[in-house]
This record gives sequence, C-alpha cells and structure tokens, in this order.
Amino acid sequence: MAADTKSFRQRWWRVFDTRIGALPLPVYCVLLVVLGAMTLKGKLASDLPTGIALVTVGGFSCAELAKRIPWVRHIGATSIFAAFIPSMLVYYKVMPAPVVKAVTDFTKSSNFLYLFIAAIIVGSVLSMDRRTLIKGFVRIFIPVASGSVVAALVGTGVGTALGLDAKHALFFVVVPIMAGGVGEGALPLSAGYAQIMGAEQGPLFAQVLSAVMLGNIAAICCAGLLSYLGTRRPDWTGNGRLTVAEDNDAGMNPAPLSFEFDVSSVAAAGATAIALYLLGVLSHQLFDWPAPVVMLVLVVAAQLFQVVSPRVRGGARFMYSFFSTAVTYPLMFAISVAMTPWGEIVTAFHWVNIVTAVSTVLALIVTGFVVGRLVGMYPVESAIVNATHSGLGGTGDVAILTAANRMELMPFAQIATRIGGAITVMTALAAFAYLR
Repeated sequence: MAADTKSFRQRWWRVFDTRIGALPLPVYCVLLVVLGAMTLKGKLASDLPTGIALVTVGGFSCAELAKRIPWVRHIGATSIFAAFIPSMLVYYKVMPAPVVKAVTDFTKSSNFLYLFIAAIIVGSVLSMDRRTLIKGFVRIFIPVASGSVVAALVGTGVGTALGLDAKHALFFVVVPIMAGGVGEGALPLSAGYAQIMGAEQGPLFAQVLSAVMLGNIAAICCAGLLSYLGTRRPDWTGNGRLTVAEDNDAGMNPAPLSFEFDVSSVAAAGATAIALYLLGVLSHQLFDWPAPVVMLVLVVAAQLFQVVSPRVRGGARFMYSFFSTAVTYPLMFAISVAMTPWGEIVTAFHWVNIVTAVSTVLALIVTGFVVGRLVGMYPVESAIVNATHSGLGGTGDVAILTAANRMELMPFAQIATRIGGAITVMTALAAFAYLR
C-alpha cells in the first residue's frame, strides 16, 4: 500500500511539474475554472490578484498555443499571438466584456508596463561587465544611425515604385515606423504634421499609427527569424552578448565577479529599480525629459561608477530573470487587450503599405547586421537592436526581444527606440516643415 501511495504521489508530482508557461498545469486548470465562474456570475473584479490571474492565464495560453504550431513558432509566433490575438478577440467581441473591463482597468491602474521595463533595464545593466557596457553603448549608435538612413531611402524608393507619392511614403509610412512607438512617436509626429498642415490631428494620427503597427509586426517576425538564424550559425550570435570583445574579455578574466545574493538583495534591487524609475518620472514632470531615457542614463552611470554593491547586483540579475520569464507574456496580453487597436491594424493591411513597411524594416535590420559585424558586434544581436528601432515603443521592445529570445538587449533597445525615435521625429518634422 505504501509503495502504491508513493507511486501515485510521484505521478501526481510529474503532472504538477507540467507547465503552461510558468503555471503548473493543475493551477492553470483551477484558474481557468474559477475565472470562468466569476465571469458567468458577473463577479469578476479588477483588483490586483484577479488582474494578475487574468493576464497570466491569457498570456501563457496565447504563447503555449503558438509554440505548438510548426514552422510559425520560428518567426516569433509566441509574441505575435500574445501581442495581437487578444486585441482581435476584443475587436470582434469574442472576449467576454467583463474580462476586457477587468484587464483594462488592471493594466491602466497598475501601469506595470513601466515596472517591467524598469526591472528589465536595471537588472540587465547591473548584470553587465563595465567594459562591455561602455563598448556596447558607444558602438550601437553606428548601426542604428546607418540603418535609419538606409531604411529611409529604401522604404521611400519602394513606396514610390509601388505608386505612392514620395513625400507620403517617407513621412506617413517610413518615418512613423522609426519614430519610437505611439506616445513618443506617433502622437507628437501627427501633432506636428497637423500644425504644419493646418489640419485635424485625428485622421493624420490614424495614418501614422497604422504604419507603426505594420512596422512592429514585421520587426517581430524578423526578430524570430534572426533568433532561428543564430541557432543555425552560432558564430554570428553572442546569445544576448552584443560585442565580440566580450568573449575575449571573458578569456582574460577567468575569475568573474561573484553574484551572491539573498531574498533581501532581490528586494533591494527592486527598490533600486523603482527609485530610478521615479527619478525619471520626476525629471519628466520638471523638465519634460523622457522618463525611460533618464532612468537608463542613471542606471548606466550607477554601473560605471560601481555605486551598487555586488550583492544587490546579484539580486538585480535574479529580478531580471524573474520578470523576463514570468511576466513577459502576461504583460503582452494585458497591453493587447487594453491598448492595441486592432481596427487600426486592419485598416493598414493594404498590400502597398505592407510591402513598403516590410522593405523599411528589412533595410534597417540588414544594415544593422552588416554594419554591426564591421564594428565588432555580433551581427544577429546588432540586427535585433536595429529591429527594435521599428517597434511600438516599450511594448514593441518587449515583443521583439521576446520573439528573438534576447531580453538582455533591452538597454540597447531603449537607446534605439527612445533616442533613435526622438531624433527621427525631430528630423522628420523639420524636413516636413521645410518641404511644405
């Protein structure tokens, strides 16, 4: 009898260790039943525990479905499913209204997109070697700038060849793709166009936003292909390391810094990330500086001057691992339900716009691949960072890096998205006003 009991327990533990994302299979099933019953009874709350359960079940369900589709999973299908399928279900009213309301309220009230970005940036930067950090940040501007110029020329040329007006192709398709997303890109870009043209911002924003969405989808697919390319050609990828010199440095330093930590160190790392984020928010309130950029500058300075202790840096590495593993797909599901307009995406699905957008993103990525290799970077990683320059802001960075399985590149992605996007917007508005 004791042997039978032990055998049953072992079998049950194997079932419990079967995962849907990060959720044990029995827990996943219980959550599905409980959340379904709450929805039917009209008792689905928008509080923190319910919100976490909803986005966790939704995000991991989308990712798990995509993982089981042959071939497609190699082009970032998990990110595409988590980022866009929920938005489609909301648009066609397939997702129950109480679920939509609960997820939307939870997402907008908690603002956990920026908590995620803060944890990823602080964790990844504090885990880097100082020399690697310096080399990476200095060099990444070269492929990003080169890619932006080549993408502008190629995208405009392709759009013009397909019948678009050259000015329309450049300013309403190509530029929005590299503008840095919605809040930092599409909104100020459309506002500037409206002011210069003396027109309403709404219709212009819809045109710009559709291009941003197309570019983001193309970048996610390309990131998945780049990740697959890295598995086929290991000499082209650092598996998350940006510069080739990192391997040489590792060989010169056989005794790397220890990252010992405990629970209190993880808590300290979380507090550090939140403090740096809030400093960024305060700078935005006082001086209108972009909060993520300020946070990035501060954490890089902290790492360069060794402000943070090795033990807290170890906690930051664990924090990074937790957020990248357990929070990414739930976050993408939440953003898709609450903030991704499927109607705008459908509107943009005209073949001319699609070909122009894909050509722009491909030009950006191929240039990043070639130039990155010339300046001593791993070409796959350099191309992935360039891909984030055509992403949907912070949300796009998460989706693209998830598709590429390279979340370590988030600090460099923020440079491409935030700083590269800001330069793109300022340059485009100046040129648009001059050509007007």
